[in-house]
Amino acid sequence: MIGCLCIHGFTGAPYEVAPLADYLEKKTDWMIRVPTLPGHGEVLQLKGITYQKWLEHAEYELQGLLDNCEQVYCIGFSMGGLIASYLATKYKIDKLVLLSAAAYYINFKQLTEDMKEMVKDTLRGEINQNELFLRYKKKITATPIGATIQFRKLVTEVRRILPEVTIPTFIAQGESDGIVPMKSAQFLFETIGASKKELLYIPKSKHHICHCDENEKLFEEILAFLQSDALEENNRVKVN
Repeated sequence: MIGCLCIHGFTGAPYEVAPLADYLEKKTDWMIRVPTLPGHGEVLQLKGITYQKWLEHAEYELQGLLDNCEQVYCIGFSMGGLIASYLATKYKIDKLVLLSAAAYYINFKQLTEDMKEMVKDTLRGEINQNELFLRYKKKITATPIGATIQFRKLVTEVRRILPEVTIPTFIAQGESDGIVPMKSAQFLFETIGASKKELLYIPKSKHHICHCDENEKLFEEILAFLQSDALEENNRVKVN
């Protein structure tokens, strides 16, 4: 049996990785787990929760797969990518997938473009139809400063141990991501200690890469990577 743990991002919920989890469930007979990190979900309750709690919960979910599966893969989106990387340094995970992983955060150039579009939609009276505005409006108002500080502590902690990630790793990054800049993916590709790693850029994708228009091709690439021979040396950078 193969197990696959999919971890969502900061202030997010399982919906962020749900399209990929659904795809893998349809294409495989794997045991798929998509947990909700403490304080996250439909209603954010992040006050007083430390980043260690997020790591501990992910470890608990991973241990359940390790106890029941011969092979285990770990997929992480945004902050979840950092948590997945952390797990890869501590447990016997076979492969790692990092999606819009937040080793760096805030792409000011793209974020400015996104804000301009929001202003235009506001002037047209169409702001409530702007997907990015709707996605982030509630998050911004419901995220305490303390939680953001915990997120930054997690980033600092995991960046330090990235060279210890030695398992085959697939990295995907949207070129139109206003939250995580492209340099984050490049940093991960250069810093992770794995001998086999792939980097895929998705030109039109914004931050929620599992929901982008090109997600079918992305999912095909991820599945091909997970089903490939782990011993095959194949470092490469691609643009979808």
